Amino acid sequence: MSITTRTGVLAGLAAGAIALTGCGSSGTSADAGASPDGGSSSAGSSSAACASGSLKAEGSTAQKNAMEQWIKDFQATCSGTTITYNGTGSGAGVSNFIAKQADFAGSDSALDPANGEVAKAAAVCGSPALNLPMVTGPIAVAYKVNGVKDLVLTPKVITRIFLGKITTWNDPAIKALNANASLPSTPITVFYRSDSSGTTQNFEKYLAANDPAGFTSKPDKDSSKAGFAGQGKAGSQGVQQAIGSTEGGIGYVEWSFAVSGDLDTARVDNGAGPVELTADSAAAAVAAAKVASNGGKDLTLKLDYAARASGAYPIILVTYEIVCSKYADPKVGSLVKSFLTYTAGDGQAALQDLGYAPLPTEIQTQVKAAVESIS
Repeated sequence: MSITTRTGVLAGLAAGAIALTGCGSSGTSADAGASPDGGSSSAGSSSAACASGSLKAEGSTAQKNAMEQWIKDFQATCSGTTITYNGTGSGAGVSNFIAKQADFAGSDSALDPANGEVAKAAAVCGSPALNLPMVTGPIAVAYKVNGVKDLVLTPKVITRIFLGKITTWNDPAIKALNANASLPSTPITVFYRSDSSGTTQNFEKYLAANDPAGFTSKPDKDSSKAGFAGQGKAGSQGVQQAIGSTEGGIGYVEWSFAVSGDLDTARVDNGAGPVELTADSAAAAVAAAKVASNGGKDLTLKLDYAARASGAYPIILVTYEIVCSKYADPKVGSLVKSFLTYTAGDGQAALQDLGYAPLPTEIQTQVKAAVESIS
């Protein structure tokens, strides 16, 4: 369905790396509680006292638009900070965090113990690393077909489209779901992420959970293992731009990018009726997630991709901030804690207008407690 609440959404959404620099010191030199003029300062009622200094982070492009707004707002109050976030993809973010090239990483998947990521991150931190869910990023099935504004798709049809088994928009399988639509014979052009992407992995988890006979590959960040038809594009913005410039195009992309690209998005029917992608419908799905808690700090979420709840949009991801529970440099820990206290608190209010869904209250409470433990 076409996104109808676009007013004001596009403001502040920019491409590329984020390098928003506030006034004040360069280099990490936390000064918790002190503003540059010597008074006290805080980044909102749900924030820790400001800590001046600099942070470097990178990773998930799914959360890039949220990060951009958060950094802008945080630095407007905590003017002694310089925070940069480079949207290089979840895989690169985790790799560079482990390589000590980033103070924290954004990732659409939690650290994977099977790949040794948990152990490597703990060794680098000198303490357990935490997976902190921060943004609910629903994955849109975005498309461009002239005259079609209310498209309904099911998991099996989505699988067949992305595997190249349905190749035109007037295919009988699509017609059966959209009896009143004027579907053209336009060829379908599929776009997917070519880079290592947690968005890809979550999208594939959805297909595997709902159409195991059709999608038989093991979900992976590397899309080349899935056998997708079509063309790979780098980053969320690459997929967004490709769909928007191609008649008959379709792809998976975070809702935030569908919004900023003015793309139409399909309603998805998991078996309980077609569900439009909205902040509320995405939040309903995340609210049902199970928390795999480690002492109340590590908060990896287990999502039910096969849920058939009425009104819950089923293709979702939760994007994490991956941090050290205790930093070797306490100044870095102080600034990470200050910034993430803001993002987990007051910063959640900015998400809906950017094409995200705020964290459900119960999960948000746990995230705040985990952030408070960072040192």
